[in-house]
Amino acid sequence: MTLSIWRYAHLALALISSLFIVMASVTGVILAIDAAQENAMPFKAAGFNQLTLSDAIPVLKQKFPEITEISVDHNGFVTLKGFDEDGNEVDAYINPNDAKIIGKPIEKSSFIQWVTAFHRSLFLKETGRWVIGIVSFLLIFIALSGMALVIQRQRSISKFFKKVVKEYFAQYYHIITGRIMLIPVLLIAVSGTYLSMVHLHLLPEFKINHQIKDASDPNLKLSAAKFALFQSIKLQDVKKIEFPFAEDPEEHYTIKLNDRELVVDQFSGKVLSEVRYPSTVILEDLSLDLHTGRGNLVWALVLAVASLNILFFVYSGFAITLKRRSAKIKNKHGLNDAEIVLLVGSENGNTLLFANAIHQQLLAKGHASYLLQLNQYQVFAKAKQLVVLTSTYGLGDAPSNANKFLSLIDQYPQQQKIDFSVVGFGSHAYPDFCKFATEVDDKLGAQAWANRLVPLHTVDDKSAVQFVDWVRDWGRATDIELATTPALYAKKPKGLHKMMVLDRSEVRGEEHTFLLTLQAPAGVRFTSGDLLAIYPANDAKERLYSVAKINGNIQLVVKLHPNGLGSTYLNDLKVGDTFKARLVPNVSFHVPKTKKVALIANGTGIAPFLGMISQNKKSIEMKLYAGFRNETTLVKKHIEFLSQHAIQHQLSDFQLAFSREQNQCYVMDLIKEDAVSLANLLKHNGVIMICGSLQMQQDVEKVLDEICLTINGLNLAAYKAKKQLLTDCY
Repeated sequence: MTLSIWRYAHLALALISSLFIVMASVTGVILAIDAAQENAMPFKAAGFNQLTLSDAIPVLKQKFPEITEISVDHNGFVTLKGFDEDGNEVDAYINPNDAKIIGKPIEKSSFIQWVTAFHRSLFLKETGRWVIGIVSFLLIFIALSGMALVIQRQRSISKFFKKVVKEYFAQYYHIITGRIMLIPVLLIAVSGTYLSMVHLHLLPEFKINHQIKDASDPNLKLSAAKFALFQSIKLQDVKKIEFPFAEDPEEHYTIKLNDRELVVDQFSGKVLSEVRYPSTVILEDLSLDLHTGRGNLVWALVLAVASLNILFFVYSGFAITLKRRSAKIKNKHGLNDAEIVLLVGSENGNTLLFANAIHQQLLAKGHASYLLQLNQYQVFAKAKQLVVLTSTYGLGDAPSNANKFLSLIDQYPQQQKIDFSVVGFGSHAYPDFCKFATEVDDKLGAQAWANRLVPLHTVDDKSAVQFVDWVRDWGRATDIELATTPALYAKKPKGLHKMMVLDRSEVRGEEHTFLLTLQAPAGVRFTSGDLLAIYPANDAKERLYSVAKINGNIQLVVKLHPNGLGSTYLNDLKVGDTFKARLVPNVSFHVPKTKKVALIANGTGIAPFLGMISQNKKSIEMKLYAGFRNETTLVKKHIEFLSQHAIQHQLSDFQLAFSREQNQCYVMDLIKEDAVSLANLLKHNGVIMICGSLQMQQDVEKVLDEICLTINGLNLAAYKAKKQLLTDCY
């Protein structure tokens, strides 16, 4: 419920103010760049920050006998107005070290003046200022509600900057850039709101009124260099100095500093009056600095990036909203007539796409199907089948359209026996994979009216292949034939990157396996154990290959299968060829944070382990057990690679099994021979990683289970539960 409130508040505020935010952001970018360019001008004197008034004023008076005023702007540029020795009027930037004129004040271009006026009031005068002020105020709450959503998603403020799983471009970078730019955007919003309040006269106005009681003594004439006050005031703290017009006791220095204004006797340097600025004036100056970037090149550039980022927020925010609403629910039958009820829990609309695909097929076959959201659960009078398809949001939570479902089950018990099935969608990148789906399955299984038709099915990373497994099982149980082609449930991939072949080995004679080295796309992060998804038929048919990261490049080990779609496609590539693919994070198969790791592979399953060994810079004790049929040319290359890294202490040891030559054994035999070592590794919190064929995985796990029971007194399941056994098999 809380999540929904924050989300709807975030969306509503954005919808209300989006047009004005876009206009303010575009002009904000221009003004920030202008502030940066202004700050970069060469009018700031060397050593400016150390100069005092007693250093500068005597030097300036010597060359300019009649000075009206000196002003110091936010960039540290010193402007002098007065007359030189020849009686010429001066209004210029000067170097306070030697009184040289270094430039003329440059008036803002008509374009910048136009942009400034538009940014402040939209050319609507006071009405426009009210609009900009309100939009700035709303932007504060948009930023805070966005922060609340990220905290809700990450489940803790301490995990605010933890990794976010990339579901699609708009969602991922909306969160990533939002976290990075949160503080600058908040400062823009708060300072903009405060400045609007000042210009709309919503704050108490301040007027300076000096009360001068002490009279000047014209007989006491000290040099400005000897004024104690001038010796204590640095030029960088000055905004403006108005000089006395003549040597008259009634004429004084008026010095405007950052926090106060002084009237100073021109003869003695005595302070005749001091008025401190109230906090409202000081905050106005601070807000101007923060909002415009004046006087600070780095901050001006940060503001420019933040303003651009606000434009991206508007785009990505609406893209996320449209995506969530893209899969609309359309029902042909009434709810009271429905025999098959599909209940969907979806945060971003992805799960709804799968549910819709099933719903449309059922309708096409003449079944009375009804699709609705989990939070719309109620009594279904004629239902015979209940199918729940739900994602898990964040770290184990219900999606926003399913957060009431578990309580609704208790509130609305069904009046007849109903078969049910649950399909969970999630990502193994999260520790609580499909946790909410598991809770739903357990809750329904505990109801007297409910009969579990098929076991809970889970789908990782929107895998159409895994979803089809459920389609087959449910179809067999209900005698309803549905499409089992994964492509029908998979969206055509987007966001593919161009890959170029850098090197490859050839398939010859008995050598059916080849090594492929690809140039990694710029800016894409990946590591050994991640997956490369290719699309050989240029459609949604996806083929996944485990990758090694070696010298920053992607390396694959591929076996060429007769009529193999993916392997044939990759084998046809030549050095220099390019193709499009995407890297898929596979966090559950990354090198764990532990001191000892055993790597077990057969055939092409060695690929990610080669990369993990190459990347082993933390002195993790790694030992490799690998099985092959023959010692081919490629296997000899593997041996050379492993030997080299063993010398470099990135691999403690490796053992190889050859089923058709040499030792004529399998990788399971190597495991049996090293039983004590592996049992000890698990006992002391080490991790075993397995990559290769499913058959090999099953055989190895069976052997490991026997070893664990015999030596450690625990079965392998106990170590699996503690994530000490990681697998990526096919």
